[in-house]
Amino acid sequence: MKFVFGSTEIAITHPDAPSVLAEVESRLRDGTGFALATINLDHLVKLGANTAFRAAYAQQDMVVADGNPIVWLSRLARRPVGLVPGSDLVQPLVRVAASLGRPLVLFGSSDAALAGAAAALREQVQGIVIAKTIAPAFGFDPTGDAAKTMLTQIAEVGPCLCLIALGAPKQEQFAALGRTLAPQAGFACVGAGVDFLSGYQQRAPDWSRRFALEWLWRALQSPKRMVPRYIDCAAILPVHAWRAWRLRG
Repeated sequence: MKFVFGSTEIAITHPDAPSVLAEVESRLRDGTGFALATINLDHLVKLGANTAFRAAYAQQDMVVADGNPIVWLSRLARRPVGLVPGSDLVQPLVRVAASLGRPLVLFGSSDAALAGAAAALREQVQGIVIAKTIAPAFGFDPTGDAAKTMLTQIAEVGPCLCLIALGAPKQEQFAALGRTLAPQAGFACVGAGVDFLSGYQQRAPDWSRRFALEWLWRALQSPKRMVPRYIDCAAILPVHAWRAWRLRG
């Protein structure tokens, strides 16, 4: 499944969680690093409007479907992929790193949230070593001098897994820069997945995810922030559905 924005093509590279975890394991073992993005409908909105975001996304080594609309579009295109939410990848990714003896870096969010997530992961994943927790200041530029300094710190860790909790487009831009400045690190853009671990954000209950109603739960929890976002997402859905239909042939 692919999405085209002008001259930039963004493809879902892995159809399910087992396939992406297998590649993560291989890359962490070899110390070759990676950048992993989890695409959703909000990302499609931003990709259509932001050329820098498109450039960063094009540099991701792995892209998976994070959102039921992406899965539905893939089925419409007869190129089906499974749902792989970034939040669901956090613990499996950390378990892979622990099994290989690769340390973990937690990046983004806030100092308190990262400390809570670190405590939760030490309890949940046997043998994980957390090398660094880095919470950038408010207004952080993911491609600026501060980002480059932080990536130098991550590079000093050596082969490692770095979970980035900045939200789009900053996390994908930081990961793309990291592929150059910290090439042995594996960067996984997991958004709120770190905050869910720490309890600083509450994830939608299981029933809402089971019935593909997580969007409604989130809209009710934060209407001022989420309702405009979902309106923008709904506005682009017919165009992407038409493009997906044309891919059937």
